[in-house]
Amino acid sequence: MSAWYLVQCKPRQDGRAEEHLTRQGYSCCRPMCDREKIVRGRRQVLSESLFPGYLFIQITDDAGWSPLRSTRGVSHVVKFGGKPLAVNDGLVSQFQSRDGVLSIAFQAGDKVRILDDGFAGVEAIFKAATGDERVVLLIKLLNRAQELTLPLKSVASY
Repeated sequence: MSAWYLVQCKPRQDGRAEEHLTRQGYSCCRPMCDREKIVRGRRQVLSESLFPGYLFIQITDDAGWSPLRSTRGVSHVVKFGGKPLAVNDGLVSQFQSRDGVLSIAFQAGDKVRILDDGFAGVEAIFKAATGDERVVLLIKLLNRAQELTLPLKSVASY
């Protein structure tokens, strides 16, 4: 019987830990997402870990934990009450079914609805997404189109 566990990686070494664990024969899941960032003055779409510093690993009940401690990039297995706690298999399978990459579902020009308290229910036009999980919207205010920047979680499709 095998189960999924959460592994904390050393800072900025998620990829290295995943590579070395895979070489040792473990099944790993590191959900990724596309983020738009400005690098050297240019806008680029970069693929990053959805949970920086963490990855999921599948371990059988009879496998030992000692090889994990000496794996490059791995800090430790996340524990609760002094022992590792298995992660729900359904959660990991949802991440795996998304082909490993999550991205923003809106395209420029899409109609969206604002969920935020100040503008709740207001219709807006999606303009762009910024790299830090915020979106730029156009709303009609005082008979003029105004730009508004909000967190992505404050926007829903119309």
